[in-house]
Parts: sequence; C-alpha cells; structure tokens
Amino acid sequence: MKKLIVLLILLFIFTAGTMISAQETEKLLKFKKGDSSALVTGSLVRGEETSYILIANKHQTMTVTISSSEENAVFRIKDRSSRYYLDGAGEIDEAVKWKGPLPSDGEYKIIVGGKRGNTDYTLQVFIE
Repeated sequence: MKKLIVLLILLFIFTAGTMISAQETEKLLKFKKGDSSALVTGSLVRGEETSYILIANKHQTMTVTISSSEENAVFRIKDRSSRYYLDGAGEIDEAVKWKGPLPSDGEYKIIVGGKRGNTDYTLQVFIE
C-alpha cells in the first residue's frame, strides 16, 4: 500500500511538472546592432505565457507596447534583480502600454499572456 501511494505521488509530481513547463516559454529579446527597439510577433494558446528577457541599464527609459487583433494580449514586467514587478506592469495591471525609467542595471523579464482565449500579438520594446 505504501509503495502504491509513493508511486502515485511521484506520478503526480512528474505530470504536474510537465504541465507547468509546457505552459511557459522564455526567449532572449535581441536588438539588432545599433537599434534601440525590437519587434516580436507571436501566438499563445489559452493559459500559455511567453517571457522575453532583455538587459538594460538603470535610468534608461523603456517603452513597451503590445497589440492583438482581439485586444486580449497583456504583459507584465519584472526586474529580475529585485524580483519585483514594475509599477503599472504588475500581475493585476493587464498592461498594454508601459513607459518609464528602469530602476536598476540588469535583466528584465517581459511576460506576455492573454486575458481570455487564444491570442496573436505584436510586442514592441524601445530602450532610450
């Protein structure tokens, strides 16, 4: 009986881990040499998120916009050094546009998701 319980627990952990990893994708956001902006298009199935990682400096101004045909794509921005979301681009903000100075040097994570259903999106990021 104990072996069966342990087996079921292991099966659950393995299955849950597979489901979680299937819903998240992380990509490096690359700027062409000399460019201060990047444009990305993508598609998401309901429940999926794609994260874009970029490196920027403290006090640079970043502008992020997202558009989608059904107006259901949103994003969050996280300062990876502090692990906090930027004001106006947090978990409850459903941001479609954000502009502001960056609080620290390092990596930032832009997490794209949908408010409802599947979505195609265009994400544009400017760094000044």
